[in-house]
Amino acid sequence: MGRKLLLEHINVPGINTLEVYRQKGGYRAVEKAIKTLTPDEIVEEVKKSGLRGRGGAGFPTGMKWSFLAKPEGVPRYLVCNADESEPGTFKDRYLMNYIPHALIEGMIVSSFALGANTSYIYVRGEMMPQIRILEKAIAEAKAAGFLGQNILGTGYNLELYVQPGGGAYICGEETALLESLEGKRGNPRIKPPFPAIAGLYGCPTVVNNVESIAAVVPIINDGGDEYAKIGIGRSTGTKLISASGNLVKPGVYEIELGLPVEEFIYSDEYCGGIANGKRLKATVAGGSSVPILPANLTLKYANGDPRLMSYESLSEGGFATGTMLGSGGFIAFDEDQCIVRNTWNFARFYHHESCGQCSPCREGTGWLEKVLHRLEYGHGKMSDIDLLVDVSKKIEGNTICPLGDAAAWPVASAIRHFRDEFEWHVKEPVKSLSSNYGLANYAVPIEKKVEEVKQDNL
Repeated sequence: MGRKLLLEHINVPGINTLEVYRQKGGYRAVEKAIKTLTPDEIVEEVKKSGLRGRGGAGFPTGMKWSFLAKPEGVPRYLVCNADESEPGTFKDRYLMNYIPHALIEGMIVSSFALGANTSYIYVRGEMMPQIRILEKAIAEAKAAGFLGQNILGTGYNLELYVQPGGGAYICGEETALLESLEGKRGNPRIKPPFPAIAGLYGCPTVVNNVESIAAVVPIINDGGDEYAKIGIGRSTGTKLISASGNLVKPGVYEIELGLPVEEFIYSDEYCGGIANGKRLKATVAGGSSVPILPANLTLKYANGDPRLMSYESLSEGGFATGTMLGSGGFIAFDEDQCIVRNTWNFARFYHHESCGQCSPCREGTGWLEKVLHRLEYGHGKMSDIDLLVDVSKKIEGNTICPLGDAAAWPVASAIRHFRDEFEWHVKEPVKSLSSNYGLANYAVPIEKKVEEVKQDNL
């Protein structure tokens, strides 16, 4: 049974209220941090914990905090990124819905550590129920003396606000989020300067994910060294995983990083296997923006060793035979799913959500959607497959923000691992409209398939 740090009390009745949350040890971290620790000591504990950003990038949180500029007489801000618009990812919404005070407590401790007296939670605009839940929790915390003026008699002041998002996926990118928070169109900014130097209203700003901020609470309660003992290697602590797709038990799970992928998919403690007794065909391990992997490379490395749920293990082999943990949006596809249709669906999303600021993304995502539509609906040509690869390469790395990469990687990886399925759509256009390619791809031995992928990427 894996250790739970964030979801330990998820099933306790009334845990969304301050009273019950306090009964389960809530706000101990605030009292400890503000009364007994200095801001620098809190930052040091977060560094020792090895906590990495849980929003997708996986950048060390404590190191990010240490970059924050501290000019005299200039306000500093902490902004929580609760925009969560990544297809396949819903763990932050789950946390805010059921344990809102975990986020509020983390915001207070983190704000104190960063010297912020005004902080914001930027919530995806469609999450109105969660926005109301957070506002109620903030009101409870303020009435209890954990927010507002002179918190717990220490002289520290903090105002915390919830801001509905602009209804765009691009606002999940931290600089686009800051633009939206300032009342502008949510377009990403050119960097540098980075938010740590010139963020919200031109002032030093830290932007962190919901789960990252909530994880600060157990780090302060138990100590950074204790937190670092959980997990494996540089992937320390626990991670919330949004599991969806063709699974027996989809949902949000808290795992200790380093759990074998096979155990996560097939054990009764977690997803319970593939639904309806079918076989696993492929997975998207970290939300729609990461490379897709076939079942064999999901469960094992190319050399046959078990793959683990960690930042390093999932990325082992690069994009040739690996993927990314990302935001933890784990989507499983069974043998009846069409990879071409799934890839087209992702491409439609990224084309729709591109802000249009960068030509490679604005034009390229449109090309990806149109060409994939051709293939899916029986009008494709063999040359379209290489065209998709070429367009993906021209988008990747050529945009201000990572949305271009997010659009390109799923397409390139789908063709890398399932090219024969794309070719089948061209060869059998009528048949592909009414039936599925199935698992014919796995007739090729894994060693030969891996070698082919390596050669394609030379």
